[in-house]
Amino acid sequence: FADDPFDKPPCRGCSSYLTEPYVKCAECGPPPFLLCLQCFTRGFEYKKHQSDHTYEIMTSDFPVLDPNWTAQEEMALLEAVMDCGFGNWQDVANQMCTKSKEECEKHYMKHFINNPLFASTLLNLKQAEEAQHNETAIPFHPADDPPRPTFDSLLSRDMAGYMPARADFVEEFDNYAEWDLRDIDFVEDDSDILHALKIAVVDIYHSRLKERQRRKKIIRDHGLINLRKFQILERRYPKEVQDLYETMRRFARILGPVEHDKFIESHALEFELRREIKRLQEYRAAGITNFCSARTYDHLKKTRDEERLKRTMLSEVLQYIQDSSACQQWLSRQADIDSGLSPTVPVPSNSGRRSAPPLNLTGLPGTEKLNEKEKELCQMVRLVPGAYLEYKAALVNECNKQGGLRLAQARALIKIDVNKTRKIYDFLIREGYITKA
Repeated sequence: FADDPFDKPPCRGCSSYLTEPYVKCAECGPPPFLLCLQCFTRGFEYKKHQSDHTYEIMTSDFPVLDPNWTAQEEMALLEAVMDCGFGNWQDVANQMCTKSKEECEKHYMKHFINNPLFASTLLNLKQAEEAQHNETAIPFHPADDPPRPTFDSLLSRDMAGYMPARADFVEEFDNYAEWDLRDIDFVEDDSDILHALKIAVVDIYHSRLKERQRRKKIIRDHGLINLRKFQILERRYPKEVQDLYETMRRFARILGPVEHDKFIESHALEFELRREIKRLQEYRAAGITNFCSARTYDHLKKTRDEERLKRTMLSEVLQYIQDSSACQQWLSRQADIDSGLSPTVPVPSNSGRRSAPPLNLTGLPGTEKLNEKEKELCQMVRLVPGAYLEYKAALVNECNKQGGLRLAQARALIKIDVNKTRKIYDFLIREGYITKA
């Protein structure tokens, strides 16, 4: 009876359902010794209970929240709302029998929904919860409801076939684990060894299911289902912290989502502090003792760097002009243009030409799939990671088919600049991805 506050134990005398008012013995118990009024007036006695024991009259005929509502009616209202559902006020009134539909709705909304006492309690709980979450470095929101992309779209492929409405993948981890059980049947005439073997197979299947659920829990807890959102959050860190994030990602399953975010955020804070300490050391070495002078120093340093860059560019232009072969090629080209002929493509001079700067891979798709050497190759060749991965896959597949690959075959497969093809071909051979024919 303790599980439901609206249920009462029966009368100890006649075992009938107790209705208020009823009598409770003040000397017997626990459990409480309850009697209806009829058994109490007859002087019912049972074991240690005597008719001359002190007693209490149990009744709910007193107001609690409203003078016009007794405690019994308050409990009947709560029981009716629990049975009929919130908002079904006509059914609630029919079950209570003592109040109208409007009275039930008005009383419940006033004292149980819009009660300032309850509101302040909820506010305190919310503030306590926010204070607890303030200790974490990054507010974590699990990906329980990711976007629902159309089938076979780019976002659907990024989500690895995840079905949000079912919280399952189209192809699960260890997708064919159930095949080991499809032919197992437990029969009565199995020997002990065969029965134990079948039990062992079922235990193995359970362990594989646990591993599948563990992996799905890691994906859901760390928000890895929506990969693009995860990458956007990762890019807010500096380059050095991003490299650390990539290296420490494998330990996320051990620490948990909040602890892992704290770990990465602490390293990001350490990086910021080291950078600020280095800047303060630079100010101190320059004899600066206040931030007003530091702002002036930064402005002058920026101006000096710009002037130094202009002088460097001017020296390169002068060096190009002083190159006699480059000047001769320029004069020949101008002569061809003046005579109406198509100008010949001049061979660039190595003495005066500036090499292109390395390609910045930050934010480019596919960068996370490259190792450090591949990133360095893409930066120097100025090739986006997605294109490099396609060229690499094509060359590796062709090499596996032919048993080897020549440079001419590589140039026929990927139609790009021959110099870039040569560098990619040499890199793949040097790293062991392909072999020469």
